[in-house]
Amino acid sequence: MQLQPGDQAPSFARPDHTGTEVSSDDHQGRPLVLFFYPKAFTPGCTTESCDFRDRHQGFAAAGYGVIGVSPDPVDKLVRFKEDHDLPFTLLSDVDHSMAEAYGAWGTKSNYGRQYQGIIRSTVVIDATGHIEHAWYNVKATGHAQRVARELAAG
Repeated sequence: MQLQPGDQAPSFARPDHTGTEVSSDDHQGRPLVLFFYPKAFTPGCTTESCDFRDRHQGFAAAGYGVIGVSPDPVDKLVRFKEDHDLPFTLLSDVDHSMAEAYGAWGTKSNYGRQYQGIIRSTVVIDATGHIEHAWYNVKATGHAQRVARELAAG
């Protein structure tokens, strides 16, 4: 089920790239950009993450926190964050329950094969905990720029 503007954002609690639990409660009162990506170190996910990195100051100046979410284990996220100098939090959603709650998990097709996985998506939560914007099944290249433009975040 995809979220719509005005919906209450599902609560979450997941380990970050350091193994520390991060929850939605930690971000109350501050708008937040959550981007869901399938797998660290793949070309599309690296492009998207680096695009969010390159626009991070604009999001911060506009008051938005940024968090990347993938089903990767914590140890892989540590390397991904360090290798690409990512200034934002990365969350490990190994059981994909957070992705499911946000509508970012479902059936995908690749070369005629269908399987369950992350649907590349971005959800913006406003300061009151409601969905401000939600984009599903997005292309990696150029997406961070589109989000930044929509949020007037540079």
